Amino acid sequence: MAEMGSKGVTAGKIASNVQKKLTRAQEKVLQKLGKADETKDEQFEQCVQNFNKQLTEGTRLQKDLRTYLASVKAMHEASKKLNECLQEMYEPDWPGRDEANKIAENNDLLWLDYHQKLVDQALLTMDTYLGQFPDIKSRIAKRGRKLVDYDSARHHYESLQTAKKKDEAKIAKAEEELIKAQKVFEEMNVDLQEELPSLWNSRVGFYVNTFQSIAGLEENFHKEMSKLNQNLNDVLVSLEKQHGSNTFTVKAQPRKKTKLLSRLLRKKNSDNAPAKGNKSPSPPPDGSPAATPEIRVNHEPEPPSSATAGASLPKSPSQLRKGPPVPPPPKHTPSKEVKQEQILSLFDDTFVPEISVTTPSQSSLPAVVVETFSATVNGTVEGGSGAVRLDLPPGFMFKVQAQHDYVATDTDELQLKAGDVVLVIPFQNPEEQDEGWLMGVKESDWNQHKELEKCRGVFPENFTERVQ
Repeated sequence: MAEMGSKGVTAGKIASNVQKKLTRAQEKVLQKLGKADETKDEQFEQCVQNFNKQLTEGTRLQKDLRTYLASVKAMHEASKKLNECLQEMYEPDWPGRDEANKIAENNDLLWLDYHQKLVDQALLTMDTYLGQFPDIKSRIAKRGRKLVDYDSARHHYESLQTAKKKDEAKIAKAEEELIKAQKVFEEMNVDLQEELPSLWNSRVGFYVNTFQSIAGLEENFHKEMSKLNQNLNDVLVSLEKQHGSNTFTVKAQPRKKTKLLSRLLRKKNSDNAPAKGNKSPSPPPDGSPAATPEIRVNHEPEPPSSATAGASLPKSPSQLRKGPPVPPPPKHTPSKEVKQEQILSLFDDTFVPEISVTTPSQSSLPAVVVETFSATVNGTVEGGSGAVRLDLPPGFMFKVQAQHDYVATDTDELQLKAGDVVLVIPFQNPEEQDEGWLMGVKESDWNQHKELEKCRGVFPENFTERVQ
């Protein structure tokens, strides 16, 4: 019997809920069709909009904070592996090994402490802050349903009162249901009217506290990390002093040359080498032993003889491909030599190369830079991009300063000392420019000679830094 009663109560409750849903659905349809008025509260609707905005912002902040914590953890792992690599490479007999290991341990502990404090003081607080939104959101939805019930009860009561045949018993029951629905709605409405504005205003303090905590933790972390980095730097400086002779030098980017032109140039150099090596040095005038002749490896060209004054060697193998004809270099011995006219004949003289910008250094320059080497007119140099001052080389683009010494390895290269200032000029043929190399003339040489043919040369861009 008890079981039957329980089933009866459950069945009755289910039927009541189904009836409420049907009544609400009918009321919403009538309201949308304009056949029934709807109770509205603009102030409450504004509070609901603020609530939704606050929930969206908080959810995004929580997501980004978790991403930040994941990044901190990833940085910790990367830093740990980097320190482990240093520990493995640090040999036992090197000074400061124990100090370096201790710094690595402290580095690991500092990352762990930073991550944990971020979790405690930011992420957990964020979770608590967002934890109150689901309940309030559920109450807002329930308040909406109770408002529909109230409007439905009000419309039912009004329809019975305006009916031609009034049934006082039904009217009394409808009025009782209306009062009950209104009471339930107003209780929920009043509570939310107080909570929603308070919750909206609390966001300012929460955001301030959250970001202050993050900023403070990050500031302390970087201060402590800076100390560890300084200590590690001191250890490495001590190591460098003990092994200071084994310095690491910066190397230039290798230049690219075509196989054919490289082979021709190597053949020409090999033909000229015996002539240079067979020259007998003259004995010194004081009768002292003759000095050992200096062996020069393509650092500077041999000075031309009087019969060939004005002739110059090609500046680079790439210039043999295209460009104006150049007289052959002077012969020192009857050895067989590849004439430059023959090299030039390998290419079509009438071929016009496509002018293209090959390096980022030239990306902001006018496209026509080949014609800047022209005669002077009224104290200026005529070029495709306007007049050029005579105290600078034709086509001057910008200045760079050598940051490292560079020893030239070819006749068309500049030999640099750290601190040398170079005036950068364009290549006569942009296709001759190798990646990572610039054409220029040292400022000191230009101020002294004012002759590009004697002073200009190519140099590695990564050995210099732009200064103007």
